[in-house]
Formats: sequence, structure tokens, C-alpha cells
Amino acid sequence: MSRILNQVVAWIVAVVGKLGYTGIVAMMFLESSFFPFPSEVVIPPAGYLASRGEMHLALVIAAGIGGSLLGALFNYWLAVRLGRPVLLRYGRYVGLTPGAFDRVEAFFRSHGEISTFVGRLVPGVRQYISFPAGLARMPLVPFAVYTCLGAGIWVVILALIGYLVGNNQELIARYSHRSFLYLAPALALLCLVYVWRWRRRRPAGRGGPSRATPDEDRAVEGQG
Repeated sequence: MSRILNQVVAWIVAVVGKLGYTGIVAMMFLESSFFPFPSEVVIPPAGYLASRGEMHLALVIAAGIGGSLLGALFNYWLAVRLGRPVLLRYGRYVGLTPGAFDRVEAFFRSHGEISTFVGRLVPGVRQYISFPAGLARMPLVPFAVYTCLGAGIWVVILALIGYLVGNNQELIARYSHRSFLYLAPALALLCLVYVWRWRRRRPAGRGGPSRATPDEDRAVEGQG
């Protein structure tokens, strides 16, 4: 298995070396869409080429983010064009009722930004987080911004790993896994803070009665 992986990585290094930044954009487009193409075998080899002076590290990162955004926009477009009719038609066979679908949409409309950002940093989720965003018609500009932020963090990590450890797939896999282990507690803390702040703002958002200030109370008494 490791031999096959090494051959794949060698091929990616050759493709990226030949196509340059366009190759990075194309491969990260595949990684960010629904094609099973891991970024761990795309960006680190490009970072390795940057360490050899064959590419520029900042441009590698920019190309990786650009490809990730294009792939995410492709999934977003698929969800907008095809997602809702297909899910409403066939979702009942897997228990997805129209009411449940509406609740999912409502959740993502309220929490789309944090969901997109965190989802871009979670393996196995980053390729598919664009679908609920498209289904909920999340505004395109916030979607693009939070996609770039989340994808950018991961691309920077992978590019630095490739730049520092070279074309060593065992070390790349080890440090990539370790990086996510460091990221996971930070993401969990971010979600907890978000939920805490959202709960604090929730009563006012529901339009509950607001308490009058002392000056307002005195003004009312004076009118009486």
C-alpha cells in the first residue's frame, strides 16, 4: 500500500512540477469537490518543491486556497441546482421528511458561517460542507470568505509540513495527523464559545420584553 502511495505522490510531484500552480488549483478543486482526492498528497509535495526553490511558498498557498474555493463553489452550485428537488423527492426513503429538511436549512441559515469554517478543517467533512450551504442558500460572499479562512488554515499547515520535512510521506502523514489533533481542541473551544455567545444573545433575538431604564421609568411617571 505504501508503495502505491509513494507512486501516486511521485506522480503528483511530477504533475505539479510540470503544470505549476495551475496543477495545484486543479487538484485542490478535485479535493474540495466530492471527488475523493486528499489534500495531504497535493499540498505537501508542492511545499517540498517550494523548499527546493522550484515554486514559491506563498503562491503554493494561494493556489491551494483558490482550488479549494473553486471546488467548494462547484458543490454549492450543485446543491442549489439539484439538491432540494432530489432530496425532497427521494429523501423520504431514508427518513428525510420535508419538515426535517426545513429544520436543517433553518439551522444552516442561522449558523452557516461557523459551520462552514469548522467543517473546512475536519477530515471527511471539508469536501461536503458546501452542500448544506447551497441547500440553505447561504449568502455567497460569507460562504466564500469562511471557506477561504478554513481551507487557508489547512493549506498553510500542509504547505509548511511539506516545506519542512520534504518528500517523506511517513513524516507528512504523521505531522498532518498530529496537526489535526492540535486543531481539534481549538475547534471544540471555538464551538463552545460560539454556542455560549449565541445563547446569551438569543433572548433579545426572540423579541422578549425589554426592561425600561430608570430614565424611561421617570419619564413615564412624569407623564402620569
